[in-house]
Amino acid sequence: MPRRLETDRWLFGVTIALCILGAVMIFSASAVTADSQYGHSYIFLARQAVWLIAGIFGMFALMRTDYRKLREPAVIYTTVCVVLLLLVGTFFLDKSHATHRWIKMGPANIQPSELAKLAVILYLAWFLDLQRRNAARMEFNQEDFLHTIFPATAPVLLIVGLIVAQPDLGTSVDILLVATAILFVAGLSWKWLAVGAAAALPILYFLITGVGYRNARLLAFLHPDADPQGAGFQLMQSLIAVGSGGFSGVGLMESKQKLFYLPEAHTDFIYAVISEELGFVGALLVLGLFAMYGWRGLRAAFNAPDNFGRLLATGITTLVLSQALINFAVVLGMVPTKGIPLPFVSYGGSSLLVMLLATGVLLNVSQQATEA
Repeated sequence: MPRRLETDRWLFGVTIALCILGAVMIFSASAVTADSQYGHSYIFLARQAVWLIAGIFGMFALMRTDYRKLREPAVIYTTVCVVLLLLVGTFFLDKSHATHRWIKMGPANIQPSELAKLAVILYLAWFLDLQRRNAARMEFNQEDFLHTIFPATAPVLLIVGLIVAQPDLGTSVDILLVATAILFVAGLSWKWLAVGAAAALPILYFLITGVGYRNARLLAFLHPDADPQGAGFQLMQSLIAVGSGGFSGVGLMESKQKLFYLPEAHTDFIYAVISEELGFVGALLVLGLFAMYGWRGLRAAFNAPDNFGRLLATGITTLVLSQALINFAVVLGMVPTKGIPLPFVSYGGSSLLVMLLATGVLLNVSQQATEA
């Protein structure tokens, strides 16, 4: 008699809690701005709700789909090719916010770089699992470069290159972090990780210092008070919001910084509004929810019945945690400002949809776990 599959209630509950918190805080952070721009204070909340409903349906569908069906070559190749076509297609469309990041489909805007995150995880998990199953033991050495490391990393680097050209350096770095975690768990030695880091650091340095607005962000990060009304404005307003919250916050809907002081209050800097309105208690609660997500995600990876599930769970958990940590660090002034949304919480349909779909896969891996 087949074993009855049980959903990880902790992982599911944490995901829903983050989505509900996100919906509440999106309305709180955007109501005044939405009323000023569109004459309707609920416009951003309504748009997010549509994506949330679609994402939850997708999450439930993937929860009930055996994740091993995702390693079919037809699924992998189709996913990677569609993402590549969408990324290339953005360059033939009009710019939005001076970038080629979005594809407008009627009333909705699709961000292919968000879809690319899930495509990279699927591809690497499939390819590295295939190599593992085709060999008694998978060893990364110099003679395996052309047969293992290069075919594993080439599509990832192609996707990352297209995203850098949009330009979107933050998402590119996030994808590379996720890919590194998957490769390491798959057996990649520290030697190859060091080689990859040595090759990436000079490129990253050039991409930051060689581009005017990125260099300005770096200088604003180092000395935000040097230009508080210019390059350092967003970081200064974020720190003011976080500091104003105190221990228990100023109260829900009572934030001052969201009133046209803090740019992107309902998107990339929503954690600053949470810290101001809900205080240290609310900020710590959000950290705790993501810590719980990470614990249950890693538990699913450790208990996965096969290598494919282990790599999938590792990649998805790393994606959510790395993106959350980058967002926290940006809001708190620990790293230069980058447009990285807070998973499940920030306003943004593509990001929310991908995170929920990825969580659906993760929940299915946890259902198949070898331990109760």
